[in-house]
Amino acid sequence: MVMGRGEIYGDHRYGINRAVITSLRMMIVLCILGVITVKSTLVVAAAAAEHDYGDALTKSILFYEGQRSGKLPPSQRVTWRKDSALQDGSQVGVDLVGGYYDAGDNVKFNFPMAFTTTVLSWSVLEFGRFMGSDLQHAMDAIRWATDYFLKATSVPGQVFALVGDPYSDHDCWERPEDMDTLRTPFSVSKHSPGSEVSAEIAAALAASSMVFKASDHAYSASLLERAISVFKFADKYRGSYNYSLGHWICPFYCDFSGYEDELIWAAAWLHKATKLASYWNYVLSNIHNLESARAMNIGKPYNGGNFAEFGWDVKNAGINILLVMSPSIDPTPFVPNADQFICSVLPESPLRSVSYSPGGLLVKRGGSNMQHTTALSFLFLVYARYLSDGANGGRAVHCGNVVATPSRLIQVAKSQVDYILGNNPLQMSYMVGYGSKYPQYIHHRGSSIPSIDQHPQYIDCLEGTTYFSSSSPNPNVLVGAVVGGPDINDHYNDSRADFAHSEPTTYINAPLVGLLAFFKAHPSS
Repeated sequence: MVMGRGEIYGDHRYGINRAVITSLRMMIVLCILGVITVKSTLVVAAAAAEHDYGDALTKSILFYEGQRSGKLPPSQRVTWRKDSALQDGSQVGVDLVGGYYDAGDNVKFNFPMAFTTTVLSWSVLEFGRFMGSDLQHAMDAIRWATDYFLKATSVPGQVFALVGDPYSDHDCWERPEDMDTLRTPFSVSKHSPGSEVSAEIAAALAASSMVFKASDHAYSASLLERAISVFKFADKYRGSYNYSLGHWICPFYCDFSGYEDELIWAAAWLHKATKLASYWNYVLSNIHNLESARAMNIGKPYNGGNFAEFGWDVKNAGINILLVMSPSIDPTPFVPNADQFICSVLPESPLRSVSYSPGGLLVKRGGSNMQHTTALSFLFLVYARYLSDGANGGRAVHCGNVVATPSRLIQVAKSQVDYILGNNPLQMSYMVGYGSKYPQYIHHRGSSIPSIDQHPQYIDCLEGTTYFSSSSPNPNVLVGAVVGGPDINDHYNDSRADFAHSEPTTYINAPLVGLLAFFKAHPSS
């Protein structure tokens, strides 16, 4: 988990070739612009490697099988994981078995899980044709979530937002198969609303309905029908789950930006899925709310309208990119916002509002930085392909005196993917199981404790602390997991205790799946 999270536990060099020389020339230009330093740039460029994006894609999707909650299927490939949380929802008479653990803990937070599902669906919709045999695995990963969300929204007038007591869970270090912490379900309703979590679930169901439309029309229709009803609920009974669930949500997944962005985000996806003008009109009537959103209950006001924000909490940049790509409407009102997003992130832009490490990694404040790296890079790639479309004539984005062509946006996205996979000053992969050097001590309960196969005896809450504190690498390799990543100086502390940098999350991987699929098919882009 990331922002505001309360957690107790809580080298191979390649010859200089023409591509590297070209990279050096470009990086020297960036150095002159003051974006990055010469010293670290030379290190990264000299160590530049050709990556197996197909292998990384396979592993990035496989990661989700390691995060599954519930009864695992016979096709389960991460075999050290076993069934867990089989009684979820029984306390309230609702089947809530399934879904995903968000990160290295054993709680099911539905807000970030829904965002993960929305973006994973977007990855498939945009780049599924490049996934080959991994497409089915990606669709299976989406369906594991949507099956659960159909359960979580099955009671009229109620949406389940959380399963598990985060405080008791975070006080323990237990593998999910053994957990005996409280599995309390928490829901929002018309009397205790939670528009952000409800609307994000609606967005996830709408986006995923398009994923399954060709292969399972009946299932697709059921997802879309539920998305429509959940969106109506979210919009009719407006309010933040910060208030209704407060203590159980904050400081773990507080909604810092207000729920207006989720309502617009969901309406945009419903318009994309249904082509109904009513959803487009809803977007036009409410888009101004992004500029005035406030979440007063976190102690201070938060200004919405941040063009460089896209993640489980803030949807603004994603909204603008998604809307300009809608073929059935006039995208003109949203093009300036989408362009401003590019200018807010582009390394050489005079309007840039994000930071870059000496080695070239996009960095934003807070923990689990890779969530920003993958999400913003995904939007760069999606927008670049939109700009390259014949109807747009390869239009460039103008950031003051800097001109960013579609190919430059793709280049920026690729540089971030390559950094994650090993083109960085430490020459290590931040994806577990990819390459010869990757994190060994990730902050993840299931990965760090011997599996049921190796240790069939029950391991209780306190006994698990031994494994948290162990100096030995994690015994179970969570293949495909991408950790929070290094700090702004490219330093990485491979330590379970440093969860802000060593913990993987489902929403880091969701946009990365799309990026890797594209670069698998276009490795020279």
